Amino acid sequence: MCFVFLCDEEEKELGRQQASGSCPYCGGKVEAMDFESRWRFCFLPICYKMKRKYFCTLCSRRLELSH
Repeated sequence: MCFVFLCDEEEKELGRQQASGSCPYCGGKVEAMDFESRWRFCFLPICYKMKRKYFCTLCSRRLELSH
């Protein structure tokens, strides 16, 4: 008997807003994007998270926040 488990992550963009600072690579403006992330296992929701990602509007690089 063979079992196949389906597990996937779905991300949905909720909104964008200008963030403070500038890109360290090109000096462009930084944009913050809010996402909701859902993990599902065999169509049943397992986990729900809110995420914020930062991108440069000029060079489109994903930026990491360092403290």
